[in-house]
Amino acid sequence: MDSVFHRIYEEHHKDLFQFLFYMVNNRQTAEDLVQEVYIRVYKSHHTFQGKSAEKTWLYSIARNTAIDHFRKQKSWKQRIMDNFDWGKHEIRDDHPLPEELVMEQEELSSIYHCLDSCTVDQKTVIILRYIQDLSIAETAGVLNWSESKVKTTQHRALKQLKKMMNVQKEKGGVRIEKI
Repeated sequence: MDSVFHRIYEEHHKDLFQFLFYMVNNRQTAEDLVQEVYIRVYKSHHTFQGKSAEKTWLYSIARNTAIDHFRKQKSWKQRIMDNFDWGKHEIRDDHPLPEELVMEQEELSSIYHCLDSCTVDQKTVIILRYIQDLSIAETAGVLNWSESKVKTTQHRALKQLKKMMNVQKEKGGVRIEKI
């Protein structure tokens, strides 16, 4: 394989580099992609059946490597562009004000305090679902429960939390409206 690999390199390196350079229009990127092409060639040469010319096969690999590169580039650039319409939105600071941070902290503290009134199972479900952000199926898997049991326990826990939050509110505690 080494002699075949060296032969392929000697015969096609310049052409592959030029092809990739024209595709990506950047020397460093083209060099990186050529290396990726050779890695793919080395890993898959045993699957080459000779149904096409070796050069065709190499260019096919190079083309797919370039397309993969573009997809990676497009995905992060596209996410930025999709999430922000530069012409319609103003750039502004969305960070909460200090008073809002204090209120959030008081609300969280109140919720955590009320969470202590829940059973261990209820507390576990609330933590896994809302703090650890697990799905119902994932939570069921972690607890080795059915999804139905997770849903029921979650419902009861939220009901208990709401009840305790209302009690706390009546006693003059922090206003919580999100539960």
